[in-house]
Amino acid sequence: MTLLAIDWSVVGIKAGQFILSFSILVVLHELGHFLPARWFKCRVEKFYLFFNPWFSLWKKKKGETEYGIGWIPFGGYVKIAGMIDESMDKEQLKLPPQPYEFRAKKAWQRLIIMIGGVVVNVILAIVIFIGIMWVWGEKYIPIENLKYGVYADSLAREVGIKDGDKIVAVAGKKIEKVGTVGSEIILNEAKSITIERDGKKMEISLPEGFIKQLNKNKLGGFTYVRTPMIVDSVSPKATINNGNLQKGDQVIAVNGIATPYNMDVIHALKPLLGSAVSLTVLRNQKDTAKANVLIDKKGNSYIAFKTQDEILGTRHVEYSFIASIPAGFKKCFSTLSNYISNLKLLFTSKEVKVNDSLGSVISIGSIFPDVWDWQSFWTLTAIFSIILAFMNILPIPALDGGHALFTLIEMITGKKPSDKFMEYAQTFGMILLLGVMAYALGLDFLRLLK
Repeated sequence: MTLLAIDWSVVGIKAGQFILSFSILVVLHELGHFLPARWFKCRVEKFYLFFNPWFSLWKKKKGETEYGIGWIPFGGYVKIAGMIDESMDKEQLKLPPQPYEFRAKKAWQRLIIMIGGVVVNVILAIVIFIGIMWVWGEKYIPIENLKYGVYADSLAREVGIKDGDKIVAVAGKKIEKVGTVGSEIILNEAKSITIERDGKKMEISLPEGFIKQLNKNKLGGFTYVRTPMIVDSVSPKATINNGNLQKGDQVIAVNGIATPYNMDVIHALKPLLGSAVSLTVLRNQKDTAKANVLIDKKGNSYIAFKTQDEILGTRHVEYSFIASIPAGFKKCFSTLSNYISNLKLLFTSKEVKVNDSLGSVISIGSIFPDVWDWQSFWTLTAIFSIILAFMNILPIPALDGGHALFTLIEMITGKKPSDKFMEYAQTFGMILLLGVMAYALGLDFLRLLK
């Protein structure tokens, strides 16, 4: 991928979803610190979305607090008087503690202020997951509906998977939902998978290095759902000469080359972008027809095809509001469990490497879909919220968990760490976090240039 090959309209849609999601998470996280700080009568000097070194995009002072929007979209902060935080403001610490300062409050009050953001992120994730279950429920393609099997890409072919195979188990664990095989292989560090071919089951071993490559490819290059390409609608923008296309037509050939399934069509069209192609279709399951269709340089034909959900059929589990509550809790904590398991692999697995897994805001933003979809948006926001909560509670200086740890030690020992110690700890933590962020950003830029 190169910068010149990027579709900037898609980037804009992804960026819009990311900025809105990130803004919701940051504002509510900081609100989790702001509210208890005010309850315990601490002076909050600043409340910012994004960081604002040198200048702010917008700011307004109300009472004792300056509210604003910074220009570096890597987070946000509340500046509480008498607290060593991201601002690294040391001037207040030279004076005796004032009653309105954070450092003058009781340890249990400071602990509540520090963990408030994490608590809000956990609550937010649960609430969003409950809402998703209530509004949309759960919809997925059962593995038994995969009647055309899978398309085997390069990684799959290397281990012996063929087009039309159906993967039914990973490391002996039955697969229930289409689209979960790759993540299950990585999560379980699977050494084998079970496939069904021509009605018979067989075991396929996964060689050393397979998981590393799968993780490096972000699950790409393995298998894809295989379906016929069936016309759903034709836009007035479509340019069709010498023939026509109708709803229900199935593409069976491109320029005379047989293309019975979706990936066959995609591969056949790839070298033909920006030209007119001849599509042969099966009509009414008995007749054939041809149409000459213009495919633009971006691959658009303005012909909509039926989705894999429509062709294969889905299982839809609906929830009442009451039933959505336990389902939302379960979804939230299973998401957290999977994330922790994936994080653990970075330290225990020989094949899951930091360089292949770490990403910056560029990687995070790219996860959002190419079109604005509210279900996907809220699902990703909930996932990021619970991840943000977990990452922030880690006992690392400069994170909420680091401050909370020092406060807990104080509550147990009765000895408060000195301001100088907290200053050094905050500095160390900031250098560590900024280093990791810079490293992740560098990895993403390298990926873009490949």
